[in-house]
Amino acid sequence: MTWELIGVPYTSAREPGGIAEAIGVLRGCALVERLDGVEDGGDLVLGEPSGERGASGLLNEAALAELFEAGRARVREAHMRGRRPLLVGGDCPVLLGPLAAIGAAGERPGLVMVDGHEDAWPPEKSDTGEVSDSEIAIALGGVPKLPALLAETMPVLTPEAITQLGPRDLAELEAAGVPSLRDELACFASDEEVSAGDEPAEALARRAIEKIDADAFWLHVDLDVLATAELRAVDYPQAGGLDWPTLDRLSQAAARDPGCRGVSVVIYNPALDPDRADTPKVVDYLARLVAAAA
Repeated sequence: MTWELIGVPYTSAREPGGIAEAIGVLRGCALVERLDGVEDGGDLVLGEPSGERGASGLLNEAALAELFEAGRARVREAHMRGRRPLLVGGDCPVLLGPLAAIGAAGERPGLVMVDGHEDAWPPEKSDTGEVSDSEIAIALGGVPKLPALLAETMPVLTPEAITQLGPRDLAELEAAGVPSLRDELACFASDEEVSAGDEPAEALARRAIEKIDADAFWLHVDLDVLATAELRAVDYPQAGGLDWPTLDRLSQAAARDPGCRGVSVVIYNPALDPDRADTPKVVDYLARLVAAAA
C-alpha cells in the first residue's frame, strides 16, 4: 500500500503558530524527499484559532470542527485511492477525523496511542482549554456541547478499543482529581512499563493490538512521549519518557500490522527549536517509520 503524506498546520493553543508551523519546517528539511515512495498529498487548508473558549469549554471550537471535517474527508479519500495516510504536524485532535473516516467505511475503529499524556481531561478541569488535553474524552463521547458536526459523530471509540503506550502524567491527573483511564482501556503501559518491562516493545505493541476491540485501528504518535533529552521542542515536557529506539520499535510494529489504517505524528514545535537541532530527528524518525512499514 502506498503512503500519502498529509500536512496538518493546526494548533489547539490560544495563539496561532507554534506546532501549526511544524509541517512547513519539516518540509523545508527535505521531509518529502526522505519519505521514499510516499505520495505528497499537500497540506490541509485550515483557519487560525479564535483564542476563545466555546460552549464545550474548549478553545477554538470552530477550528476544531474544521480540522475534524477536513481530516475525515482527506483520510477517507486516501483510503478510497488505496493509500495509507501519514498525517504530520499539529497536535492530538488530528486523530478524531481519521477515526471517523474508518467508521464511515464500515469498520469499527480502534486507536493505538503512543503519547506522554492520557488526554482525557474534562474541558472544565483543563487550565488551558486546549483540545489536545481532551481529544480522548471527546472520542469517548464524554464532552457535551460540542460543535454540531462533532456532536453528531461522537463517540467514535469505546474504552475497549483503545491502547495507550507511554503516558507518564498520573501524578498530574491525581492532583487535579481527574480519573486515569488506566484500568478502563484494552491495554495501558506507562513509559516506565514500556522501557523497563520484561516484554520487548515490539511484542508489547503486537499484544496491545490484539487486545483492542476493533476491526481496524489508527496509530497516533505524540512526540512528547519521548524524554526531553531526546526531543526538547514540545510544549509540555515531563520527567521520564522513551528514547528514540524504543519509540521506533513500538510504532514500527504497529504500522506494519495489516489492521493499521494510517498514522499521525504530532506535537513538534519549531518555535521551541530555534537552532533546528530537533527538526532532522523528526524527519529521520518519519523516514524510518515509513521504510519499516513499506
